[in-house]
Amino acid sequence: VQLQASGGGLVQAGGSLSLSCATSGLTFSGYSMAWFRQAPGKEREFVAAIRPNGGTTYYADSVKGRFTISRVNAKNTMYLKMNSLKPEDTANYYCAAGRTITSMISNALGYNYWGQGTEVTVSS
Repeated sequence: VQLQASGGGLVQAGGSLSLSCATSGLTFSGYSMAWFRQAPGKEREFVAAIRPNGGTTYYADSVKGRFTISRVNAKNTMYLKMNSLKPEDTANYYCAAGRTITSMISNALGYNYWGQGTEVTVSS
């Protein structure tokens, strides 16, 4: 199983970025997918998640209304559109896959497979 996150970069505050997570080796349509992030010196934190059919999404309060998670099962790929970026959004962003129950949707322990991370830097 491989998860490949991409799309990170340097952007000014207020700008936008789109992340992608391409997967292989798993039945993508059977897995919940999520984005987590980890800033230097901080613990990994939940950002957003999406159910296998894409019908239900979940967001951390800190990104609600600014970030949108989506997926295209036919392409085995998940996305994160990030708008109105803030310096506090600076982190390494990781994608994850898991057969996750609702109570664990925002918990890293609920996910079996992880990508390598893509770095997002938001300058003030």
